[in-house]
Amino acid sequence: MGAALLGRSRGGQTSKVHLAADRRCRPLAFVLSAGQAADSPQFIPVLAKVRVPGPAGRPRTRPGAVAGDKAYSSRGNRAYLRGRGITAVIPEKVDQAANRRKKGRGGGRPVRHDAELYKERNTVERLIDRLKAWRGIATRYDKTPGSYLAGLHLRASMIWIKELAQSTQ
Repeated sequence: MGAALLGRSRGGQTSKVHLAADRRCRPLAFVLSAGQAADSPQFIPVLAKVRVPGPAGRPRTRPGAVAGDKAYSSRGNRAYLRGRGITAVIPEKVDQAANRRKKGRGGGRPVRHDAELYKERNTVERLIDRLKAWRGIATRYDKTPGSYLAGLHLRASMIWIKELAQSTQ
């Protein structure tokens, strides 16, 4: 990792964490980007890093469904999920819906998403809270993206170890 991932934002030199979590608030993948970078382009790189090992065989790389907020509601992200047979649980942005309706029949069908599954999107927010419980991540004392990402992975391993220890009891 080079220092190129640090970018300008309103707060100065910053980086942004994009992540995937399972339903039990455990981290599955991290991607760092520059602070001013948009969220939507990081959707596919985060999903590409997801690997869930099973009892035997190759790790699972294709979830049944992916829940995300409106920041990930792009046509490209939806096409990627559709191409891999993954259910998208991402609501449509108001301006995207208006543009689709303005095109009439050529605008396509309205986006559907499962409201009950979308309620579980808060697992990512709860995971972020668990990560930020570690002061080094919350305050971003690390100056390089590599050391910050290493801290994220260390905290993630602590979360996984704690979960595994609780499940064996």
